[in-house]
Amino acid sequence: MYVQIDLDGPAGTLRVSGHELPTVELVRAPGEDPDPLIPIGTRAAARLTLTVDGAPARLKPGRGRLLRRSYRVDAVVAGTRYRLVPCSYVESRLLRDGRPLGVFESSGDGTVDDEWAEGTEPTALDRSVGTALAAAFGTGAAPWWDTTGNIVAELIP
Repeated sequence: MYVQIDLDGPAGTLRVSGHELPTVELVRAPGEDPDPLIPIGTRAAARLTLTVDGAPARLKPGRGRLLRRSYRVDAVVAGTRYRLVPCSYVESRLLRDGRPLGVFESSGDGTVDDEWAEGTEPTALDRSVGTALAAAFGTGAAPWWDTTGNIVAELIP
């Protein structure tokens, strides 16, 4: 199934659409310099608006700090809970209502690769929302021990 991803990080806009897919739009509020490490420019939920086919949805990105799970992104769309959480250095796992659906990979350049779990039949909503979250926030993260090791290495002369 073809998915169109239109990401403009500097402007803070993302639109995911495609044939028979609900359109997902994520918009960053104006007035702040975007964070260059985050494709949509911020992880502050108060500065982001998520809509699916024009209906508002809730979005709650994690702060993105030391722990891998702090890079998670939660969304509630029409009563369905989605979570995108890093599971390796480059991939993040998508869950729907706590059940794994598949993994996504995006380096933040507006492209997303997905691989659905065997035996899983993703819905059009699953495809649109998962793609949007991966494109907007990127995927993957280093584990805490790797991050901590890098911090310690920087402190040693």
